[in-house]
Amino acid sequence: MTAEFKRIGLWARLGEARVAEPAVEIASHLGALGIEVVIHAQERIPEALGETATLPPEELAAGVDLIVAVGGDGTMLHAARGAARHGVPLLGVNLGRLGFLTDVTPEHMTEIIDAMLSGDHVTERRLLLEARICGGEADLGPMLALNDVVVKTGQTGHMQDFKTWVDGEYVNTHGGDGMIVATATGSTAYALSCGGPIIQPDVDALVIVPICPHTLSDRPLVVKSSSRIEVRVEPRLDNHPQVACDGETLGEIAGEHTLKIQVARETVELLHPRGHSYYSLLRSKLNWGRTSRLARTSDSS
Repeated sequence: MTAEFKRIGLWARLGEARVAEPAVEIASHLGALGIEVVIHAQERIPEALGETATLPPEELAAGVDLIVAVGGDGTMLHAARGAARHGVPLLGVNLGRLGFLTDVTPEHMTEIIDAMLSGDHVTERRLLLEARICGGEADLGPMLALNDVVVKTGQTGHMQDFKTWVDGEYVNTHGGDGMIVATATGSTAYALSCGGPIIQPDVDALVIVPICPHTLSDRPLVVKSSSRIEVRVEPRLDNHPQVACDGETLGEIAGEHTLKIQVARETVELLHPRGHSYYSLLRSKLNWGRTSRLARTSDSS
């Protein structure tokens, strides 16, 4: 075992039974190895973890050498902000539906954690976005996002005009439900469901994707990661678009405001098991190569 990880933070929604069980198993396993475990404080902590040290979520990353996130990609996204700010590596145990970020299965989690503790792992750095709302009396942010920054119309069924600039140059006025600015990591999240491209994680690029555009010619746009993107809205009565970073609300944007998005100085370091393959992950999560005929054959066997 290496001396690299002496104190490990456990990030999980422990109030959920399906999450608490593997989290308790991980904590017990690490404790038996003589490693101190810290969990982020929340309302409900399982009795089996009653003696475990706790820290507030915003302080957890500052007090540990590694964060293990147990849950889905949403759990990873929450943990990633603190991990990035304090330069702490992040490992994900997948209990969600897709799990593009959490690539360790519960069945193999203890053996993979043991391998990582002995230094047998691969590391990968991912870019984050930084978003800020400014103009008028507004000064909100900056807020970090590993996946995407999303601005959406404030009322369902009401179209909004979103004006975009890249590095100070006007791009287009997009009529529709909103805009997504995603990292390569976030290209397989909300942006993918809106028709955006899949971008390999180590490609230094961002993608601007319209949400339900009013015209079929309004297509996703890939730009270099160093781009500074600005979004403004055309004022409309009783319609105040919301801005969210990885699903967490940053604030409303009105006609006098500008949403400014750029790559953050911080990055997040993800740990993967040895042999991790991004393309294998895509094949598994997106069912590539699995035809309907093969699916029917498999289901009937």
